[in-house]
Amino acid sequence: MNKQKSIALVAHDNRKKDLIEWVRFNKDKLRGHLITCTGTTGKLVEEELNRDTLGHPLLVKRMKSGPLGGDQQLGAMIAEGKIDIMVFFWDPMSMQPHDVDVKALLRLTVLYNVVTASNRATADFIISSHLFDEDYEVRLKDYSGYIQRTLE
Repeated sequence: MNKQKSIALVAHDNRKKDLIEWVRFNKDKLRGHLITCTGTTGKLVEEELNRDTLGHPLLVKRMKSGPLGGDQQLGAMIAEGKIDIMVFFWDPMSMQPHDVDVKALLRLTVLYNVVTASNRATADFIISSHLFDEDYEVRLKDYSGYIQRTLE
């Protein structure tokens, strides 16, 4: 993981306001990194990051909306090693039409040892860690035994 991190920012509808407040508070730290978002969240994040910017707009890579495949697009990026950190403010109080996609996305973050925050407190600890601004060697579990297993 390089000093410049690739960060995925995702929020369910009822948590978008919380994520945008977090982005506003951490705007200066986020500016030096690559930001990827799903759907509407990406539009809101890009607007917030570029508010009061003097001619140096920050581009946010936007995927599809989560229910339309954005979660799977992020999952593919995780599997390809293209996401270092994911901040996903999900709504624990509402059933989502794509709950299985959300579960699969979170499973991939664990499988590929991606730093993941699902709430403000964890996101605050991550962005304030000295490791956020440094190179970091990610250690991945070796799954070759699983891949090379023989089935009877």
